[in-house]
Amino acid sequence: MSGLVACADVGSTFTKVLVVDLATGELAGAAAHRTTTGTDVLDGLDAAVAAAGGTGYPLRVCSSAGGGLRLAVVGYERLVTATAGERVGLSAGARVVHVCAGDLDAAGIAELRASRPDVILLVGGTDGGDAQVLLHNAGRLARARLRVPVVAAGNAHASDEVVALLSAGGVPVVATGNVLPRIGVLDPGPARAAIREVFLRHVIGGKRLSRGRRFGSLVRGATPEVVLTGVELLADRLGGDLAVVDVGGATTDVYSVLTPDADVDSGPRRAVAGTLWRSRTVEGDLGMRHGAAGVVEAAAAQRLLADGEAGPLHEAAAARTADPGLLAADEAGWAVDARIAELATTVALRRHARGGPGGSGGRDLRDVRLVIGSGGVLRHAPPGMAARVLAAALSDHAGGWAPPRSAEVVVDSDGVLAVAGLLAGDHPDAATALLRSRLPAVRLASL
Repeated sequence: MSGLVACADVGSTFTKVLVVDLATGELAGAAAHRTTTGTDVLDGLDAAVAAAGGTGYPLRVCSSAGGGLRLAVVGYERLVTATAGERVGLSAGARVVHVCAGDLDAAGIAELRASRPDVILLVGGTDGGDAQVLLHNAGRLARARLRVPVVAAGNAHASDEVVALLSAGGVPVVATGNVLPRIGVLDPGPARAAIREVFLRHVIGGKRLSRGRRFGSLVRGATPEVVLTGVELLADRLGGDLAVVDVGGATTDVYSVLTPDADVDSGPRRAVAGTLWRSRTVEGDLGMRHGAAGVVEAAAAQRLLADGEAGPLHEAAAARTADPGLLAADEAGWAVDARIAELATTVALRRHARGGPGGSGGRDLRDVRLVIGSGGVLRHAPPGMAARVLAAALSDHAGGWAPPRSAEVVVDSDGVLAVAGLLAGDHPDAATALLRSRLPAVRLASL
C-alpha cells in the first residue's frame, strides 16, 4: 500500500511525530514539540505534525500525557491472581498504582480510592473455581461509588454475575477472559485488549487533555502498550530474545520478549501465577528528572555508588527534580545525566530480571541477543554516551541476575518502536521496513 501516514507519540513532556511512507517504510519527515498540556494537547500535536510535513495525511496517535494509564488491581489473593493481574496490567501499558487482594473492606476501598486509578482490573479465581471473593469484591465496588470503569477478568463462570452486580451499581464494566484460567496458565491477551478499549473510551477524555473529541478519536492506545506491540513485532521478525530499556523523565520501563520454555510452562518449575514471556515492568521511582532522586536512593541501597559520590549526585538529582525541563548544556551536565541514566538502567534491569519476592516473575535474560536503549537521554546523548551507559548496565555481574551472554546493543534514536506499534496491526511490512532502516545495527536476514 502506498501513501504517507503521520504517527505521533504524545508524551508528558514532548510530542514526537514521524511521517512514514507505507510503500517503503522510510521516514518522510520528523519533528517534536513540547506537549501542550497547559492548554490543549492538540496545539502541540498539530504544530509537530506540520513541522514534520504530515499535515493532510492520516494521523495515528499513542499517548502517555496526563500521567498515562493508572491501573489498580483487585484480586483474590496476592501471590496468584493479584500477581497475574498486575503483570497483565503492565503489559497493557498501565502504571499499576495499587494492588490489593482478598475481601475488600472499608479500609481497602479507602486505599483504592486514594490511589486515584483510571481503571480497575478485577480478577480472582480460576475458571470454575471458588468465586466467593470475586463476587464479594464486585459487590463492594458497585456500592463504593468510585466512578471508575472496571475490567472484569476473573473466573469466567461467574462473569455474568459480576457484570450484573457492577452494572446495577452504575459502574462501567467490560467483561473479558480470565487472566489466569488455570493455575500456572497466564492469558494476557483478552484483558490487555479490554484495558485498551476502556482506556480509549473512558480515560483519554476524562483526563481533559483536549477540548472536544478529536484527540480521543486519534489515540490508538497508551504509549507503553503500543511500544510493546512494536517490540513484539521486532522479536517475531528477529526470531530471538530481545530486551528494551526506556529511560524516561519520571519512570524507567523495561520490555522483554523471550522464547517460551516448556519446562517452565508445564514442568515442576511452573509458576502458580503463570509466566508472561512478553512483558513490561515500569519503575515509577527511576527517572531522569521527576524520578532522579529515586535513582540515587535506589543505587545507594544497592551499593552501586562509589565513595563520595552520593552527596554530589543527590544535589544534581534535586536540581533535576526541581526543574524537569533542565537540559544538559555542557560536558559536566552530560556526565551527570549519563551517570543517572546508567544507574537507572542497571537498577531497572535488575528488578525486571529478578522479579518479585523469592524470584517470582523473574526473567532469564541470558539468551537475549538484542538490547535496545530508548528515551530522550539516550536519543540525544553526545556520541558514544548511550553505548557506554548500556554497556555498563549489561556488565552488572553483582546484581543477582545473569546479564545477556552475547547481545548486540542499539539505540532507538528516532523513537521508531512506538511508530512500529502503531502500524503493526494493518501495515506490518511497513513497520518492519521502518525498524530495519532506522535500527541499522540489526543486520538480520529475517528483517
